[in-house]
Amino acid sequence: MRALLALTLLASATALTAPAAGREQIPAEAREIPWTGRLPACDDPAVLSHIASNFASKEANYWRSSLRIDSFVKVRPLAWRPWGADYIPRQFCSALALVSDGHERPVHYSMREDLGPIGIGWNVQWCVTGLDRNWAYAPWCKEARP
Repeated sequence: MRALLALTLLASATALTAPAAGREQIPAEAREIPWTGRLPACDDPAVLSHIASNFASKEANYWRSSLRIDSFVKVRPLAWRPWGADYIPRQFCSALALVSDGHERPVHYSMREDLGPIGIGWNVQWCVTGLDRNWAYAPWCKEARP
């Protein structure tokens, strides 16, 4: 239900032509179906494990590569709700990933509330700089950052 509501709100927000400062801003927590604004921290083991697991799976299944992320260092937040309090709560983070090929690569990721499977739980979107082979977040993972 929240996912459908989120898509509807996103579609209507992009259709508006009024400048952002001229519209009414209702915090996401004050809506009829509210968001909580609770998301895991950037260094939460569940978040980092999710990224590492999905990275290894993507490398093996799509690129026939044995690359994996061995560890994360210098984990830090980049932005909390960068587009305002009336958007779906999201947190942007970055870290350095020590990849199994011996290279340290920047990783940019974000957690988004209630955008997990079927609108339940949080969702993580991530990009490993230099290994975004299908250019989903091109150039150089720029589109994975706020």
